[in-house]
Amino acid sequence: MSPRLSRAGFGRPAAPVKMVHLGIGNFTRAHQAWYTEHAPNAAEWGIAAFTGRRPDTAEALAPQDGLYTLITREASGDRFEVISSLSKVHASTENDAFLAYLAAPETAVITSTVTEAGYMRAPDGHLDVANERVAADIEALKADPRAVCATTPLKLVSGFLARRAAGVTSGITVLPCDNLPENGKAFSTVVIDGATAVDPSLAEWMAENVSWATCMVDRITPATTDEERAAVEAACGYTDASPVPTEPFAEWVVSGNFIAGRPAWEEAGVTIVDDVTPFEERKLWMLNGSHSLMAYAATIKGFETVADAINDPVVRGWVNEWWDVAGANLSVPSDEYRAKLIDRFENPRIRHLLAQIAADGSQKIPVRIVPALRAEVAAGRLPDGPLRAIAAWIQHLRGNGAPVKDAQADTVLALVGADLASTVDNVLGWLDADLAANADVVKRVNELAEDLVS
Repeated sequence: MSPRLSRAGFGRPAAPVKMVHLGIGNFTRAHQAWYTEHAPNAAEWGIAAFTGRRPDTAEALAPQDGLYTLITREASGDRFEVISSLSKVHASTENDAFLAYLAAPETAVITSTVTEAGYMRAPDGHLDVANERVAADIEALKADPRAVCATTPLKLVSGFLARRAAGVTSGITVLPCDNLPENGKAFSTVVIDGATAVDPSLAEWMAENVSWATCMVDRITPATTDEERAAVEAACGYTDASPVPTEPFAEWVVSGNFIAGRPAWEEAGVTIVDDVTPFEERKLWMLNGSHSLMAYAATIKGFETVADAINDPVVRGWVNEWWDVAGANLSVPSDEYRAKLIDRFENPRIRHLLAQIAADGSQKIPVRIVPALRAEVAAGRLPDGPLRAIAAWIQHLRGNGAPVKDAQADTVLALVGADLASTVDNVLGWLDADLAANADVVKRVNELAEDLVS
């Protein structure tokens, strides 16, 4: 029987914890942890990672001392690499451990991948204090600053309460790594709102002791299957309960002041800039936007993966239509990035499920599709690319294609009317009142939605 992956025989010694990550999953392990592994000072920057709601990753990695195998799936074959960046892995319920890390002066960086839905934002971008879970966390922290919180913004508030109580003034930086425009600003808004609701003086303390960074992240990383586990054992001679398959391409663009330091990520290939926005928009619109288009439209045609969908001439035509619009509204060049996307999408060794991408469309369509459509309509144009993506999402909500899995499912499913026309009116009204008031937009979305199921 093959030995199990552990630091006794593989990887490097665990680095001292100086970073805390919330929401550990495959993407972080293929991206931020991988970049940290390749930083020249990686031995000084260990990560303590906490899971989301499910403890599976912690249960798999704790017996492996946080080690896992990254499988880079190239057309010519697989490359296997042991990643040692995760010094500790915890379930999200291990609250005492989380508070202890935040109270430690050595902890200098907090990162997160909690998805767009995890920000708990109201439509105006502020913390959704009307949400039952948010409200419960606020009241719990008012009663007990060490209370276990169910929402990420309030979990961070509890951590900062612990850090202030410990008298730590060495500074700390929060770097969210989710696919949101200006994710640092978005995250800081909801966390500061939470702090203000719990204890206004904490918000003042944070203004002096916490900085917020922003980044754009990019690497296609599917879920792990038994195929990857078997491949690791066959190629490497050990068992790994949670290897991570990923593509060769990776990009990370970071902006911000890390007041207590950070790993030397730029020496591992990270781009450090003053303004992430142009790179965020390029990635959100070109990659994520086309992913959403395929997740809703191509699943109606019966496709399951990105690779299968992009090799269909009709779907590829839809994607190219969208890219024409997205590229025309970007402030940075996109032709080279667009060409690389085709190669990445076509990679037959990356089984990226469209149903997985389809989740949480209520958080994705407004930032991936709507901004470019607004710009086009304002210029007097009515391109099919973004309109088809919205039409496909509408059909998705009506039960066609991938099943609906959305943090705001109750809200968006309530938009489904008795017929297609009423649903189009409702969805467009929810997305953008000006779009809903444009008769040409409404007419064309109805036509494209009909075409998708005809």
